[in-house]
Amino acid sequence: MTGNICIIGSGHTKFGRLDKSLEHLIVAATREAVEEAGIAPKDIDAVFLGHFNSGLVADGFASSLIHQAYPELRFAPATRIENACASGSAAIHAGINNLKAGRARTVLVVGVEKMTHRATEDVTTALAGAGYQNDGAERNLSFPQVFGLAARKYTDCYGSPLDAMARITVKNHDNAMHNPLAHMQRRFTLEEASQITKKNPEIAPPLRLTDCSLVTDGAAAVVLTTEENAAGFAKVARFRAAVHVSDFLPMSTRDFLAFEGPERALHMAYDEARVSLGDLQFAEVHDCFTIAELLTYEAMGLTPKGQGSRALEEGIVYRDGTLPVNLSGGLKAKGHPVGATGVSMHAMSYRQLTGQAGGTQKADASMGLVFNMGGSAVANYVSILETQRV
Repeated sequence: MTGNICIIGSGHTKFGRLDKSLEHLIVAATREAVEEAGIAPKDIDAVFLGHFNSGLVADGFASSLIHQAYPELRFAPATRIENACASGSAAIHAGINNLKAGRARTVLVVGVEKMTHRATEDVTTALAGAGYQNDGAERNLSFPQVFGLAARKYTDCYGSPLDAMARITVKNHDNAMHNPLAHMQRRFTLEEASQITKKNPEIAPPLRLTDCSLVTDGAAAVVLTTEENAAGFAKVARFRAAVHVSDFLPMSTRDFLAFEGPERALHMAYDEARVSLGDLQFAEVHDCFTIAELLTYEAMGLTPKGQGSRALEEGIVYRDGTLPVNLSGGLKAKGHPVGATGVSMHAMSYRQLTGQAGGTQKADASMGLVFNMGGSAVANYVSILETQRV
């Protein structure tokens, strides 16, 4: 159990191709979160930074850059957390554990990545560092190729997922049109997302460019505190569950298509929170590639295995559906600054639950789910958050 830990404030920069330094992004997200919470910087007992890096920037020791936001943060213990694309959620878990251990009363968690200043080839190589390096075949796979393999295996087992994947692209880009913080606010027609063209080439067959999330710069932040302390704050979301499941790193040791790590984490979270899918009003899930979102529908229990397309066909996961998925636009359209992604998901969900989500707001949302994944379903983090009535 989370020990009743709460979010009391959030910060979120614009995601995109930004002419801002890593330090600037960290400071901007920090200040917004602290100001939104209405907390004095001196009352923050510890800070945690989610940051993948993998050689993307020269800042190998970035945790104390958070201190640059306020002089009062000087001497607060600062720690950088890395767990591939789930680095942000890993940093949140570090903050939660610090609070549960009684080492702090209030902590600040920031997630950040600066990626767009590097060539696509450099970014691809950096991200591939999150794969298994002690096997020549796996070491040479980019992550588009990894998820391309998943899509091909899905085709062999269940039939082609390409139409469903294109529909996920259309859905998430439509959602991003309502999110001013999203990297790409551009709609796609189903035809544009489905067809292979010069503007939409195959990246890693059968994945098309429109099936891939965006290389992005950005930062997000949340202020965490104990439920007892949260009683004094105006806008509060409480963790009903916070689960972390890690699987084997080598893909050769497991059936990637089975998505066992995500499925186990999701169902452990339902049990910990004592809820079912029917209790949730929205979900933010890790759509690094559209096939990943499709597999997540099945891991969540929205549909049986091999029938993820039904969640789209029946309208379940759309804005006006019973369980909208990625109202923010997801990684696909909001963007995927790796270390920031998990924190962004929690910040966006906090804003949903406290009525601060603007154009993406779902009316009367009181409980939501976050699923953030690192690598090829290796590090799997699931949170269930609910509105805390004060």
